[in-house]
Amino acid sequence: MQSIQISTDIWITANWDDYLDAIAQFNEKGKSYFYNHQMRLEMSPVGNDHAQDHSIITYAVHLFAGVNNIDLNGNDNCTYRKTGIREAQPDASFYIGETANIVPWGTGIVDLNQYPPPHLVIEIANTSLADDTGNKRLLYEDMGVSEYWIVDVQKAEILAFEIANQGSQRIRQSQVLPGLEMALLEAVLQRSRQSNHGKVSAWLLAQLQK
Repeated sequence: MQSIQISTDIWITANWDDYLDAIAQFNEKGKSYFYNHQMRLEMSPVGNDHAQDHSIITYAVHLFAGVNNIDLNGNDNCTYRKTGIREAQPDASFYIGETANIVPWGTGIVDLNQYPPPHLVIEIANTSLADDTGNKRLLYEDMGVSEYWIVDVQKAEILAFEIANQGSQRIRQSQVLPGLEMALLEAVLQRSRQSNHGKVSAWLLAQLQK
């Protein structure tokens, strides 16, 4: 395999074979994306802020689903691939409802020619907000996910989009998790700035049981 120069955290024009060579060299150092004849390699986030928001938001989604009897399976940093066309590794993703168990245990890379895309994709944006609202938003529109959330770590806010017909529009209440308000999730983020996740989780559970 020919060694190629690997640049991270920018989109680079590449064909599919270039991309496969690059991720083979990149190994498991971070995440990778391929879209519109471009690739993007990202170093794994190592900061506390990104990690804590990732943790509490995924917990909040699981708790909401559990309290409301919603079938759901979640993935962290799972690879979704449509060979030769696009690939993504979102921070978090969820299959919801009747297709919660559609990807069987033992699956590695999720082949989008074989399985549908997840209903909900979440990116945690600490230093990557411009890209998460730009190219990645277009990528998830074309991938056909139903909903895309961006957690703005700096502002403790969530930019949520409903996706349909390869387009997206802002929403303040989830459509794939009916009744879940972005305002509630933002309150979780804001509380997590002042309190530990155990106390925040107890507060969230109390809100959901009202």
